[in-house]
Amino acid sequence: MDLDVFVTAHRAEWDRLEALLRRRRRLTGAEADELVLLYQRVTTHLSLLLSSAPDPALTGRLTSLVARARSAVTGARKASWRDTARFFTTAFPAAVYRLRRWWIPTAILSLAIAAVMGWWIATHPEVQAAIGAPQELREMTRPGGEYESYYSSHPAASFAAQVWTNNAQAVALCLVLGAFAGVPVLWVLFQNMVNLGAGIGLMSSAGRLDTFLGLILPHGLLELTAVFVAAGIGLRLGWTLVDPGPRTRRTALAEEGRAALGVAIGLAAVLFVCGVIEGFVTPSGLPTWTRIGIGVAAEVAFLLYVYVLGGRAVRAGETGDVSASDRDAPVPTAA
Repeated sequence: MDLDVFVTAHRAEWDRLEALLRRRRRLTGAEADELVLLYQRVTTHLSLLLSSAPDPALTGRLTSLVARARSAVTGARKASWRDTARFFTTAFPAAVYRLRRWWIPTAILSLAIAAVMGWWIATHPEVQAAIGAPQELREMTRPGGEYESYYSSHPAASFAAQVWTNNAQAVALCLVLGAFAGVPVLWVLFQNMVNLGAGIGLMSSAGRLDTFLGLILPHGLLELTAVFVAAGIGLRLGWTLVDPGPRTRRTALAEEGRAALGVAIGLAAVLFVCGVIEGFVTPSGLPTWTRIGIGVAAEVAFLLYVYVLGGRAVRAGETGDVSASDRDAPVPTAA
């Protein structure tokens, strides 16, 4: 391709398209038709240029023109309540359901590690001694000690907000760090299971495991599920780097990354519920069976939400990615 001849032949069309895009007044019907026609032509010109004579300056100008023209032709799209409803009834549960083969094994293995660690700590006094001095451990596990007072140490509303923030950070770490081949996700998950196992082991050794479970289960069932979902999806995102499947690695990472971002937003809402339960229900004077029942109800509701709405959406072809109209248009290529 002779670049000078190409520019001379089509410069008038580019200038005309730019002039139409700069119009501040409403376009007439004829001008709107002309804008669409020029948009299609300049897209073709950009495709030819990219495949035959990629000049950086000219490519940059035409890319900008095509992007602006596409926005003018398709119109600016604003988020609406319909988008929010679609996200919570379709996209979010679909993403969680679709990736259940990642987060369910993650949950089972993590809980097994926490249980084994709790048993190890409870049955080995030397391990307890390595965790803390006997006086410190008694202070933690006694009635009214640190494990119990933790849930009533602050006003319920501020405590719920603090819990929500901390848990949201942990979930965000799992999802963001998944892009680094998933290895950091395993470390974050392991630290959480160490803390849980230590609580189980120390309270069990003090003969107060029932009290510990009564404190942790009301909010912990849903809270840990959210962490396991985030960790499993983070690991899936990391595995995409290794095996993108039939998609290109770039496309696979973009699709899985957008789905992971959506899950992060959805889990923030789930963790808000956990924070409310932990702030208002866990330290309340309700009977233990009532507090645990509230936690079980919240967990069952979330699982039904994922499996009913998410399963239906996945069977209809939903993946949890944004809608097709919101995805970036592919770079033009010559035929």
